[in-house]
Amino acid sequence: MNISLEDYDLMLRDLFARHPSVQQVGFGAGAYKPGLDGMLRFDASLGHPWKKYRSIHIAGTNGKGSVSSMLAAALASTGMKVGLYTSPHLADFRERMKIISGRSSYMPDREFVCDFLKDNDTDGLSFFEITTGMAFSWFASQNADITVIETGLGGRLDSTNIITPELSVITSIGLDHCALLGNTRSQIAGEKAGIFKKGIDALVSVRDPQTAPVFIRTADALPCPLHFSDEFEVHTFETDLKGPYQEVNLRTALAALQIIGVPADRDAIAHTAEITGFRGRWEKIFSTPETICDIGHNPDALRINFARLEQSGRPLFIVYGIMADKDIDTIRGLMPKKARYYIAAPAIPRALDTATLAEKMSGLDCTSCESVADAVEKAITDALKVPGALVYVGGSNYLVAECILHLDAIRQNTDAK
Repeated sequence: MNISLEDYDLMLRDLFARHPSVQQVGFGAGAYKPGLDGMLRFDASLGHPWKKYRSIHIAGTNGKGSVSSMLAAALASTGMKVGLYTSPHLADFRERMKIISGRSSYMPDREFVCDFLKDNDTDGLSFFEITTGMAFSWFASQNADITVIETGLGGRLDSTNIITPELSVITSIGLDHCALLGNTRSQIAGEKAGIFKKGIDALVSVRDPQTAPVFIRTADALPCPLHFSDEFEVHTFETDLKGPYQEVNLRTALAALQIIGVPADRDAIAHTAEITGFRGRWEKIFSTPETICDIGHNPDALRINFARLEQSGRPLFIVYGIMADKDIDTIRGLMPKKARYYIAAPAIPRALDTATLAEKMSGLDCTSCESVADAVEKAITDALKVPGALVYVGGSNYLVAECILHLDAIRQNTDAK
């Protein structure tokens, strides 16, 4: 079946319309389906594809995408064909599922996506259940040796939690999606620890007094072997995943590799973003002016990012947008005061409108913009007039996605001339 880009885009629009994602509309409108019953039925109809390969399962509030990608790059360096499942996507829906082989990666072709949606009954399923089933099936069709599976939300009731992996990993725990996961870090840790399986090694990235007892109790009850990353002697190094928290992510990935007995290929891990096509993690997308995109969107991630921006001592031009369900009051207190802000609402229903955001950010130097593209262009134009200026784009996955699409298009047009 040959499918045109136009027909492919039409089918994806239909998918998003009939099965809206949590990222688009929040937890209403049928986007979130509590429980695993629907996913289990869908998996059975697909023939349990995940049983055809080994898996590593990763949950956490921040860092799980980076750890997943580092592991995929390292595993692929051993000659294995590695499936990588992450979310959300930024520029292309198919980014959610990739095969990493050697030093390169590829996504499913458009025909596979369309055939899967046509050939399978997806009525009553959530967007994430459909996407998870699609990824698991594609990995099987590609004869993956092992897969790295990132949870979408939480862990215990996440659609990916139907698998039995050979290692379960928990990265950082922060306050996000509190309405569903709990209002304390210990409650959220309990939901994330729901990916632990009896007899299967579990690794936790950070040991702290609020969450460690939860992980220990969960592991003891199953039981399963429990490890913390600080138990392992590892030697960190620079990678092409930039950002303040990447050393912790790297330590976690290196500890995971020790547990499963896979050598840590430093060169492969150092080129994780290049090998896996991983984007939006302190990614430099322009050099003049230096323009950074980062998908960190909750207070824990933004606290680190904003502090790093302030520590640079450079004139800051910040493109910012946020979802309406995020803790803007806490985030407002973290924002650099000596910066110019260009605020915009990403083009999805969940986005906080610019008028409300401007009110919440009163006291800061803010310019309200009609779109993300408008905000990015204004920030870059103004930054070019100030020596040493730094442009930062963040606050929402969708804001970063729109920025990347816009700037990539500009770059491609420039290169074509």
